Amino acid sequence: MYIENLQIKKIISTWLISMFWIISFMIVVGGLTRLTDSGLSITQWQLFSGFLPPLNDSDWNNYFNLYKEIPEFKIQNYEMSLQEFKIIFWWEWAHRFLGRLIGISFLLPLLYFTFKVGFKKLINLYVIFFLICFQGFIGWYMVSSGLVDRIDVSHFRLSIHLIVAFLIISLILWNYFNLKLTKTFDKNLKYILPLIFLGLIYCQIIIGAFVSGMDAGQIYNSWPLMGSNYFPDDNKYLSLFKLSAFSDPSLVQFMHRNLAYIILIFYMIIIVKIYSKKLINLYFSINLLGLLLFLQIILGIFTLLYGAQIYLASMHQLSSIFLVSASVYFLYLNSNQRLSS
Repeated sequence: MYIENLQIKKIISTWLISMFWIISFMIVVGGLTRLTDSGLSITQWQLFSGFLPPLNDSDWNNYFNLYKEIPEFKIQNYEMSLQEFKIIFWWEWAHRFLGRLIGISFLLPLLYFTFKVGFKKLINLYVIFFLICFQGFIGWYMVSSGLVDRIDVSHFRLSIHLIVAFLIISLILWNYFNLKLTKTFDKNLKYILPLIFLGLIYCQIIIGAFVSGMDAGQIYNSWPLMGSNYFPDDNKYLSLFKLSAFSDPSLVQFMHRNLAYIILIFYMIIIVKIYSKKLINLYFSINLLGLLLFLQIILGIFTLLYGAQIYLASMHQLSSIFLVSASVYFLYLNSNQRLSS
């Protein structure tokens, strides 16, 4: 994305980084909505009329009666009062409100910038807007999975919802860096290494969504062993090679733990290469990446040891946003494209 007008370029970069922070905030709110079991409190998707919250007792009773019809209420929350329902409702409503706000905040400036610099120069940003719209659809697709014959949403759909959100902030950052970073380096790593690292982080986010969706963090609350063994006591090694493994809480937790070890080992390989080749220009980015990776692992361990308490699990998710951001930055520094001035 090359833009000649320096003023427009500055405005677009400021807008992009603002969108990054808003979407990051929404990811955290979405995580809290999941952790508080609030995601099924609104059982309908009303794109426009749902913009306003309930304004009177009649509205509140209508929403509550709709909630009473789904399995989560009938099986799990059958003793819930209207006042208790309001608490989980506000979490889900805030999450959807942020989604609408993000859509409007992205579309209107995008149309203005299109008028200023043309469509061709902003194709990348239209791809992001498409993903934002797609994310709204995936959100409802996820919620709908918990309205008929189960008391929670599909962990597979949850993982799609989460990874698309991370893909959106990654693309926003990439375009932001393309506008802001002007320096290129003669020496860097092979592009494939940072790309594999980011891919591993994405895979870990997907497995992490499985852990969250199945409450797998509330079992085997010990580390480094799972109970008394390295492998979970209630499973066999051969079970890892079956598709059903991705729906087994203990095996999913095992995957999440061990993928973290693999990521750490791969990071060590990268940092050794950087320092052995004396790629001084990459010292800051790789050290920042290592610090955030270490923080994420520590938060993951404490989240597990304390039974996935809300504040720790939320910090773990927030830390993942920073880790992905640093990974995208590191990948960008090692890309072969010339950064626009």
